[in-house]
Order: sequence, then structure tokens, then C-alpha cells
Amino acid sequence: MRIAKHAAMMAGRYAHAKQFNRHRRQLRILRTRLGRIIRDIHRKIAGQPALEEAFQWPLARAGQIRSQQQRQRGWKLYSFHAPEVECIGRGKASAPYEFGVKVSIATTNARAPGGQFVLHAKALPGSPYDGQTLRSAIEDTERLTGREIERAYVDKGYRGHDAPNPHRIFISGQKRGVFGATKRELRRRSAIEPVISDMKAEGHLGRCYLKGTAGDAANAILTAVGHNLRLVLAWLRILLCLIIEALRGALTTDPEIKLAS
Repeated sequence: MRIAKHAAMMAGRYAHAKQFNRHRRQLRILRTRLGRIIRDIHRKIAGQPALEEAFQWPLARAGQIRSQQQRQRGWKLYSFHAPEVECIGRGKASAPYEFGVKVSIATTNARAPGGQFVLHAKALPGSPYDGQTLRSAIEDTERLTGREIERAYVDKGYRGHDAPNPHRIFISGQKRGVFGATKRELRRRSAIEPVISDMKAEGHLGRCYLKGTAGDAANAILTAVGHNLRLVLAWLRILLCLIIEALRGALTTDPEIKLAS
């Protein structure tokens, strides 16, 4: 426990400092220690069918972690206790990768006094290409709201999308066919970013504590519901404050009400 903890810490530090020879040396230490533990467990449970069956799944995961390489093709295991976790490329210099499950979020575009309500939230296991998820997101949103989507504004990750009406889909940074109200609404596309940040910080979208792919799907929906409920509660608090102020003003200005009170 002591050696592995120190090696993992130093591997992260060396990678951050771009000292990759030292980084690979620490990884070799971790792989060597893990291989010794795996072989030691195999020796101790040999000839005991009950223990071999109990250790089959953990040893398979440990062997996968030990053998996988950085640039290998196919499925990779990123979390021992949550094998459904995937590596998602963000394409940003500050955070090139995220580990988790993709989630599709749809909000209203118009300016709303109560804030941006979430209309659709869905977990997307398997890390699909964003453009291949737009059709289902639009259909689900129309089914939930009962209204046809007039125009949809998406980010640049949705290039090459499969939307049913591509002429009503506008991508961030698009110039052709963008004028008037469409141009103003396209500038509002970035309003969804603070909504996502709020759902990650105030809700549980940043880290899911529910198990499996079913837990990821439920967590995305519950986080969206919690965000909408927070907006409704904020409106109710404002309404309560206005009612209290109106009653207070009436008590101080109307002598009959003051006498009756």
C-alpha cells in the first residue's frame, strides 16, 4: 500500500512535468507490484474452487489493468469498481480528456426570467459521436414537451449530424443562412454552458454515486429534475417575498387595517 501509493503519486507528477522517462519508471513499478499480487493470489487459491470462483472477476479486472497500454485499440478499463466508465476526448488544452459517461442536455433558447429550464437529459453510454445522437434527442424532446422544435442550436461537435430537418439545425460559428432572429438566437447557444456547470456543481452530474449504466441513466434524469425544481423554488421564494412586502405596505398605509390588526 505504501509503495503503490507513492508510485502513483509520483507518476502523476512526472507526467504533469513532461518527464516521461521517470513517469514510465513509476508505471513499471506499479505493474510489477500488481503482477506479484496477482500471482500470489493465484498460488494461494489454487485447488479451492469456491475461492477461485470468488476471485475470478477481480483477478480478471486486475489483469486487464496490468496488460492494457495507452494507445491500444478496443475496450479499456479505467475504473476497477465502475467498468462502464469511458474516456471522453474534449479537445480542450486545459482538460483534453474526461472520464465518465456522455450526457445529452437540451434547454430552452429564449431568455427566461426564471432561468433556463432543462427540457431533455439522457445518458449516452458507449461514447457515441455527438452528431449521431441529435435525431433521438430532438425526437425525445418533442415527445416530452408536446411541441415541435422550430430551430435547434448546437455546438461544433455536432457536425455531420443525422437530424431529420438539417436546414433547421444551426451549428455554433456557422455563417451561411444565419441572419436576423436566427443570428441572435445562435449567440444564445452558449447560455447552456452555465446550466451544465450548475448541474455539475449543485447536482450530481459531475460525479455519479449510482451503480452501473442504469445508475448513470437515472442520475442524468434526476439531476435535470433537481435543476428545474431549484428554479421553481427560487420563483416561489420571490413570490413569497413580494406577498410579504405587499402585506407590510398595506398594514403601514391603511389605518383601518392597522386598527383591525
